[in-house]
Amino acid sequence: MPVPRGFQFFMHPGPTNIPQRVLLAMARPAVDFTAPEFVASRDRSLERMKGILKTKSGFLVTYAASGNGAWDASIANLFSPGDKVLVPTTGYFADRWATTARQYGLEVELVSTPERHTVDPDAVARHLAADNKGAIKAVMLVQNETATGMRHPVAEVRAAMNHVAHPALYLVDTISSLASYDFRMDEWGVDVVIGGSQKGLMLPPGMSFTAINARAWQAAQSARNPRRYWDWKELVEDGRQVRFCGTPPIAHFYGLEVSLDMIEEEGLENVFARHRRLANATRACVRHWGQGGGLEIYSLEPEAASDSLTAVIVPAGHDADRVREIASNRYGVALGRGLAALQGRVFRIGHMGDLNEPMVLGALAAIELALGDAGVPHARGGVEAAMDSLRAPATARKAPVAA
Repeated sequence: MPVPRGFQFFMHPGPTNIPQRVLLAMARPAVDFTAPEFVASRDRSLERMKGILKTKSGFLVTYAASGNGAWDASIANLFSPGDKVLVPTTGYFADRWATTARQYGLEVELVSTPERHTVDPDAVARHLAADNKGAIKAVMLVQNETATGMRHPVAEVRAAMNHVAHPALYLVDTISSLASYDFRMDEWGVDVVIGGSQKGLMLPPGMSFTAINARAWQAAQSARNPRRYWDWKELVEDGRQVRFCGTPPIAHFYGLEVSLDMIEEEGLENVFARHRRLANATRACVRHWGQGGGLEIYSLEPEAASDSLTAVIVPAGHDADRVREIASNRYGVALGRGLAALQGRVFRIGHMGDLNEPMVLGALAAIELALGDAGVPHARGGVEAAMDSLRAPATARKAPVAA
């Protein structure tokens, strides 16, 4: 095997590339986390995060944990054993969140979703309308299903809940969508948001959060699920987090301040536009590869394809993991694997976080090489299709006229 040169193109759908600015910010000694300097940094970061979530009424509680920990926190604080929750099936991560609920003694009712399609808000409404006794305490939706590369309709599901006037809480997982495309906690009526550090926020794994509004906080006061590490009532005073169960993720807070700086310098809406531009280029490439049959984008609904990642189905008789192996070992590009039933059927190209056009084009070129080496049928020239997608209209390329 040749000695590797250069650096790996890390195109996973989380964790993602960590900017040098963030890494350098985190390379600091531990400090007294009760001291004024750290408390000010903590409070400042959590307040700024509200802008990413587009909330003025919610507040954040953070944990030294992965996103799975934030799932636990949401279930532990809001419910009692025997409560029922409604979970639209979106894929691997919705299934895992539902499993978390079951392990806390909750009853889970599923809303089935056809493979390669988005959640149907009307189906959610039908389930809620049939709940005459109000047994369903919450709807739990994954905004962006990382396993399939599909976004699901958060605002539309809330509208469906409102249409049938059901009082269920609304919980939304934003782990692989936050800071990659739009989320509006207040406007969309979301009661609890689940988030993590290692994707659009451009941090290492190990920090997660829940954003909570007044309805959720009230529900937590009477919930009877056992909790200690996750207990909001122990962590929060007067609508703000003031302590942690144990030591907080100090270095992550240093990194979070810088990642928020970077997002604000670019402009949040510009961050969303960049993710859409890179996603469109990736999808144009995959569609070109699949001309005449073969490779396909997992989502059958074009507008539901995620701006965070693209899940690519390989033709029957071919192994997506073989493509991944070649891409990594020969060409230095790391891709995400298929999860659960999709293992071997798909590979996943992450395009969220700290990325630009040359990084995406270089990765796509290497993947095209790997497809050829693996013997996967595809139309050559996918990278050219991605470049065509990225080319700005001639009018947009003109130099500005001096005033």
